[in-house]
Amino acid sequence: MDNRPGGAGGTVGAKAVANASPDGYTLLFTPAAPLVTAPVIYKNLGYDPFKSFAPVATVFSTPQILVVNPTLPIDSMAQLASYAKANPGKISFASPGFGTQPHLLGEMFRLTAGVNIVHVPYKGAQQPVTDLIAGQVQMYFDTVALFLPHIQAGKVKPLAIADDMRSDQLPAVPTTVESGFPALQGTFWASIVAPMGTPADIVNMLNASINEILRSPELEASLAKFNAKPKIGSPLDFAEFWRAETEKWTNVITSAGIKAD
Repeated sequence: MDNRPGGAGGTVGAKAVANASPDGYTLLFTPAAPLVTAPVIYKNLGYDPFKSFAPVATVFSTPQILVVNPTLPIDSMAQLASYAKANPGKISFASPGFGTQPHLLGEMFRLTAGVNIVHVPYKGAQQPVTDLIAGQVQMYFDTVALFLPHIQAGKVKPLAIADDMRSDQLPAVPTTVESGFPALQGTFWASIVAPMGTPADIVNMLNASINEILRSPELEASLAKFNAKPKIGSPLDFAEFWRAETEKWTNVITSAGIKAD
């Protein structure tokens, strides 16, 4: 394992793998950003996702959830939209960084609801939770695992799961689909890709081995602790999902006018 954090949208490791030998011994384990959103937002990354990488396997996904500071006089997404329209510029939404999925979900809500809300980017996920609880920001999309203890303690109020299925850990919380915002869906997912040119037989062998691990009860139980589920599929399934995600988030980035400085 060679951890290479940092860079525009977490792309340092991606660039290293893009330039590696396509022999099946160097792989990239990555969240969506380096493959989907960073190439749209940032320039001169040193790689083109669809030309530099061969899809191997998806690994897991976990839905995002929208939470708000409990002092807001709202109990639903519809009420949040109404409140934001009545108080333009007074609602701030946090994200763990510029161009991250929580940022893009907040922008999608802004565009869909037609409201004036303010993005406040942070470096990482913990400080915005602290500021949300303190009322420095009023809303925040992120994973259920991040918010669950604070929800259980009554320090933040859950409004909706950004998915078409409710969370097993929060069965009383409606989905965004049920809340009248069907397009507002986003999961945090991770995958494995290889340098383009890696032989298909090696890719297929790796995919089969990864899927075998993902089917194990032990891994499923471990992922469940984080409200995540194994995402099993073929390299072709991954390729189709990857392109659909890219199209979806590119539309949000373009519509919101998101560009790196």
